[in-house]
Amino acid sequence: MVNARTYPLWRDLAMSEDLPKEALKTVIDALCTPARAPHGFDRRDEERREKALKTATPALLARTTAKRLRGQLLLHADQPMLASLTAAGTVTVTDMPAILRTHRPWPGLIIGLARHPAQLEAAIALLPRLIGDEAEHVIRDWDPDRYTRREEDAPAPPVPRALFDTVLEASLTPLAAFLLHPQREEDWETTSSHSKDWSLDLGSHAGWAMLARCPERWAELVTHPTLGAAVQHLLLDQAEIRALEDARTRAAYPSDEDLAAVENPAPALSEELLRACLPALCLPELCELPNPTVIARRTLHHIADRVRANPRLTELAAEQLHTAAEILVDQGQLLSLPEKQDNDYEYDGHILRLAEDLALLGANPDQLAGACSQLAGLDQPAVVSPLPSRTLIRVFGEDADRNHPVALLERHSEHHRVQALAALAANPHTPRATVDDVLTGLHPAELAWIAEKSDGPDWFLNAAAAVPAGDEEEDGVLRLLTDDDLDQHPDPAAVLQSWLDSPAANEILSRSEIYRAVIKSRHRTLGHLLQLPADEVLSRHEPELSLQILLDRCGRSTDRWAALAAAMTFDHDEKKITFGELLDSLDATPAAAQTS
Repeated sequence: MVNARTYPLWRDLAMSEDLPKEALKTVIDALCTPARAPHGFDRRDEERREKALKTATPALLARTTAKRLRGQLLLHADQPMLASLTAAGTVTVTDMPAILRTHRPWPGLIIGLARHPAQLEAAIALLPRLIGDEAEHVIRDWDPDRYTRREEDAPAPPVPRALFDTVLEASLTPLAAFLLHPQREEDWETTSSHSKDWSLDLGSHAGWAMLARCPERWAELVTHPTLGAAVQHLLLDQAEIRALEDARTRAAYPSDEDLAAVENPAPALSEELLRACLPALCLPELCELPNPTVIARRTLHHIADRVRANPRLTELAAEQLHTAAEILVDQGQLLSLPEKQDNDYEYDGHILRLAEDLALLGANPDQLAGACSQLAGLDQPAVVSPLPSRTLIRVFGEDADRNHPVALLERHSEHHRVQALAALAANPHTPRATVDDVLTGLHPAELAWIAEKSDGPDWFLNAAAAVPAGDEEEDGVLRLLTDDDLDQHPDPAAVLQSWLDSPAANEILSRSEIYRAVIKSRHRTLGHLLQLPADEVLSRHEPELSLQILLDRCGRSTDRWAALAAAMTFDHDEKKITFGELLDSLDATPAAAQTS
């Protein structure tokens, strides 16, 4: 047993140039043997030994050729040290069997091997044993000192072409394989309904990261016999978006050139290259999957996103886009949605996205008219002017016109319906008569939005302006008043009741504001409280509000108190009961059940 206090000595011996070859085995055994103390294991002594061994390992490996001794040292080295020693040439391909007995390959080890031309083939042979996106890290981390290198230091050698090509192929192959066999697991039909498009399935981050490093080869890769389809999909989805993001990053501290690049970015894909990607534009590989409604909706939205990222496609592939949109709408029966269910929180979103996507891609007048009709069937927006608060003042400023109908409409993003209608109106194939019919049913704030925010065609703006407008007091805005304002009203309680009776009280984004305003008002009555959801009264506002009511209602009845506890679950997915319904359920419990 080596005395722990002698580890520094063994370390210095290992690093001494005068250490004879005959002493190597003894020194290595001393440094590799776990530390032991007379009373058992000592963590601090073991830490001293590990530190001494780590310092001495490079020198010992440089002087040791015996496989057993090298294996003994390699067994105790961690991954960063092994990667560093491999890059330095101290650890070579002949040491790989010993390393791979205790480690699976990792990017740093492959980088270290590939730094030496004679070992490049062995490094490439290890790439298939990496998992996930690790292969891409071989290229990403090729120069680990790129952020700390000084000017006088030698630059990192270039990545060998053979290594780059192998990593590129490895990064693109999973997407290429998915496109050949895009079948999903058994429960895919239910889980996929929550996704808007194919961005997760086609979003090969490693594949795009590799493609972004070789734009000069895109023209060659889009026609690759096995990887070409994957490259086309990635370029359509990523190239223009990433180029714009890079331009904005460069413009964080802008020069005039950087600002010009952001405002008028040069296209990442030439017209020739964009044409070469057209075979993948409408996702033909995914058209035969089950659940046509979900498939069609996701595919249409993904195609529309590609056109938004590559606006030139509207001219280059107009007929292709129109045909694909018409087929997808028919196959998925996207204009024949069932009636909205209470728990279908995606219903409105499906209609809005379909309208926006058809406005961009569609050319079938009947389908465009159907999208307009779906928009007309959506609930009116709830436009609520909130009570004044310091929070809103901090956000919008003292002088901001927060009560303007257009600002109130956009506050909860309730302008999307009229925004989608404006997009449909801009499509020359949309029947104007259908748009006119929808305009007559819009909320006054939506009509105001068209006048102030829409850049639609003149006929659309004129038609919206011609819709009869109500009085200023009938602008469709529910205005919540402070108690000081209510004091001036002859019947403040009736005003509070009008808030609760308003359709806005049924909208998820505005009803809490209404409930909070009623609860906080000194003009509220018990009748108002009984109409509010029980969880709003009992758990989200001042609990003392309902304290005396519950004490009077439950009294000394054990059964009523137990019933109250059972009723106060308020699960988020169950139907909300009012405070009045909660109290009525307690009345069903006999009041005579007294405690002793």
